Parts: sequence; C-alpha cells; structure tokens
Amino acid sequence: MRNSGSIGDAVLRSVTGIGDFSKAEWGTLACTTKTGPGRSYNPFVSHDFLLSLEESGCAVAESGWLGQHLRLESGDGRLLGAVPCYLKSHSQGEYVFDHGWADAFERAGGRYYPKLQASIPFTPATGPRLLTVVDEREAAIKAALANGLRELCDRRSASSAHVTFADRLEAEVLENAGFLRRTDQQFHFHNDGYRSYEEFLETLASRKRKALRRERSEALQNGISIEWLTGSDLTETVWDTFYGFYTDTGSRKWGRPYLNRVFFSLVSERMADDILLVMAKRDGRYIAGALNFIGSDTLFGRHWGCLEHHRFLHFEVCYHQAIDHAIANKLDTVEAGAQGEHKLARGYQPVTTHSAHYIAHPDFRRAVADYLKHERQDVAQINTILSRHTPFRKGD
Repeated sequence: MRNSGSIGDAVLRSVTGIGDFSKAEWGTLACTTKTGPGRSYNPFVSHDFLLSLEESGCAVAESGWLGQHLRLESGDGRLLGAVPCYLKSHSQGEYVFDHGWADAFERAGGRYYPKLQASIPFTPATGPRLLTVVDEREAAIKAALANGLRELCDRRSASSAHVTFADRLEAEVLENAGFLRRTDQQFHFHNDGYRSYEEFLETLASRKRKALRRERSEALQNGISIEWLTGSDLTETVWDTFYGFYTDTGSRKWGRPYLNRVFFSLVSERMADDILLVMAKRDGRYIAGALNFIGSDTLFGRHWGCLEHHRFLHFEVCYHQAIDHAIANKLDTVEAGAQGEHKLARGYQPVTTHSAHYIAHPDFRRAVADYLKHERQDVAQINTILSRHTPFRKGD
C-alpha cells in the first residue's frame, strides 16, 4: 500500500503473522519490551504474547482471526510502525460489543463480516495499538498507520475497521483519520503511593473499611491460604491446575474457552516473569486462582476460576490480592478486566475506555455515529454517578 501520511518514501504493507516481524525489530517499537525505548512496557503488545496467541492456534484464520498486521517501513526497509490487526468472521473475544451493528447492517441487506479488528485478541486491556519507534515523526507515523487501516479495510472489502481499548491519545488520532469514537467503562485501582493495604484502607469511610476487613477475613476461613506464583514457580503442573479453573469458568461464560492449554505453556515459557498467578489453597491442593500480567506500571487482571466456592474468595483472589501486589511492587494501577460495578466497593474507581470505528458504508456510518453520540453521553453520565459512590472518605 502507498503511504497515506507524510513519511517520505515509507511504505505500508500487511502481513499475516506476527512471525513476519523479527522479535528484534518488533522490540524497537515503544512499549513492547521492558528495556526498550519509549513509554511504559505493556505485556500484551509484546512479540512474545502475540506470537503465543498465533502459534497456539488461538488467534489464527481457523478460529476467525486471520492476521492482517500492518507494518510501516522506511525506504531502506527499517520498521517505523505496526498495528496488530486481524480480519474477522465474527465478533467473539473482543469485549467491545458490536453484535447489534452487525444484525442491523445485515437486516438492511449489507454484509458485516469480514471486518478488521485492530486489538489484542481476548484481552480487554487498554494499551497502544498504533505502535511506533521512538522518533520525532511519531505523530506522522501514527497518522499514517490510522489511514493505513482505512485503506486496508477498503482493499479487503471489509465492512468496517475497529480499534479497541486504545489509549485516549491514539483514539484522538484515529478520530482525526475519520474513525468514530466510542467510550465504555472499566474499574481500576489507583495506587496513591500506599505503603501497605492498611494505609489504603485508612482512606476509606469507616463503614467501608470495616466491611472490607471482614470480607477478607471471611474469604480465608476454612483453612484457605494464598500463594503468589511467578517465574520458575509456574510449572506445567501448576498450569494444568489453573487451566482446569479457566475452562470451567470459560465454559459457563462463553460456551467455549477462547484460550487453549498450549497457549499457557508457550506464554509461560516466554514471559514467566511477566505473569502472576494468585492461587488459593486448601487441604494441600489449589482450589482457585487468578491470572495476572505485569507491566512496568500496571498489573492487568485477566482470568479467574475455581473448583470450590467459598464466600468472598473471588473478591480476595482477584481484587484484594491484586491491590496487595501493586502496593508491594510500587505499581501505579490495577486493571481488573471488563465490567463489574462490584469492584467499586473494593476501592476500584470508574474510568473511561476508548475505541475507534471506521464504517465504510456512508449511510450505516451516519446511523452508527448518531448511536455513539448518545452512548458517549450515557457513559459519561454513569461514570459521574458512580464516582460519587466510591468507598473513599468525602474529600479524598
């Protein structure tokens, strides 16, 4: 594809696999490595994570995720930017729901699939999507990538292109390129430099503070203990156990879990130090667990499952322990996954998430734009209301 931005002789092209990028050149993109250039490390845009999704067979053409990754190259072949992107035949595994759009378009005689999805498969975590090298032309590179997504959408005869869980500044770049802005809501914990969980509790209203102390105490009754597993602790036996938790929960939530057992082995082999498993044990065996990924300043909560149901154990393993870990390791934020107003009472605060959508058909685009205008207003109003009901003391 021609370069749609002002990057001199740069060229845009698409490739079908993350393996078409070498790990070294991918590591020149900001946020993709711990020691690399630029802003904070996000494990989900790492070469290891994306390659594990593809090599395990989780994000491949057979599962409805055909790689269409954009790469922007300088005239001498040097990588300037990239977008993890997929041509999709369904809307599963995205967490920004457009099933209603698909139904409406097809009832009107259109064909919604295939569509382009610029995202991290099965991962509702905010992060960079328009990946660039650290360069004084960063703004122009991002603009070229955004325009390249539109051009790729038209070339593939796709109905639309969707960039989900983008950061706010990238959403603005995409909006300037003709994408429609969409907002939604998650709940995140913000570490205000706390030295301990007890110090965090002191910022809460007295009644809320007592409730959380009681909740945590009750969760660990019946002889339950908690372990944090990372690095070399993550043996294949541990993954066998956790996969049993994951498939039980995934089968009940989605009908079929998105991730297979091979994925956990591959990602653990490549990224063990970026993974935290919080495991609950009783009578010498693990009975529940939560999977987290560790960024340079954020703990990302992902999957939970259990074999035994105990009152408040889910909240302890997924939310309270995540706060403990963030405080102990001086992480700024805990992103505890999609949805869940119940997180509010546990010290997580409402935040706005962003996505951007290019709709090729002009009439359908106008209809979606009108819908999104009202949806953004609703999201903003709900966030304002929820912000008034956090457990923090008035004035904090």
